[in-house]
Amino acid sequence: MSYGILRGDHHVHSTFSDDAVSTLAENVAAATAAGLTTVRLVDHVRQSTTWVPEYLAAVRDLERPEGLTVLTGVEAKILDATGALDIPALPQGIDRILIADHQFPGADGPLGPSAVRERMAGGWAVDDVLDQFVGALIAAMRRHPGNQLAHCFSLLPKIGLAEDDLGAERIQTWARTAAETDTLVEVNEKWGCPGTELLRALRLAGAEIVASTDSHVADDVGRYARIIPILDALEPSA
Repeated sequence: MSYGILRGDHHVHSTFSDDAVSTLAENVAAATAAGLTTVRLVDHVRQSTTWVPEYLAAVRDLERPEGLTVLTGVEAKILDATGALDIPALPQGIDRILIADHQFPGADGPLGPSAVRERMAGGWAVDDVLDQFVGALIAAMRRHPGNQLAHCFSLLPKIGLAEDDLGAERIQTWARTAAETDTLVEVNEKWGCPGTELLRALRLAGAEIVASTDSHVADDVGRYARIIPILDALEPSA
């Protein structure tokens, strides 16, 4: 089945990220070769990052192939339960911040997956863990409206949980908040998330879903396979 959202790739990393290997220009060329109409160039930032003006200047200097819209973004992790982000002051020109669940948003700062699993083994109730996690996502969307959720819920398997554990009430509140805050939610090829039930909740809430590869090499830009069954299951049977 053909899906219009697969004509875009809203999460593509370049050599401005320390774990990616392709240049901005190589990613734009790959997007054109893949037949995309939209590509969002995104790189990882922290509060200490200083290169964002240089990145924006490099994007401005790119040759823009006809028919391809080139957008910008920076990816920042949620730091804590209040929804604060690990992000520097940003100059004008960034189209969207990608809000990422790289670590668990603890009460006093980010927790690694192993620390969360240890606390759960020590008695931290699953419902309390999920309430804090989803609450932080909601807080981040409200503190930083008009942005994008990156590979949302990719953290769950790392802490021994799954999207099925979230429950309808948490999912519906999360989806409504995305719609209310004009937050794009990407369905992510690299991590295969969010799944069909969460995408269905987003659609019912009126939130906008986009596709992303989360590519770290140009050969992966616009190349989708893992998310196609997720989207197939979202559509009613013929």
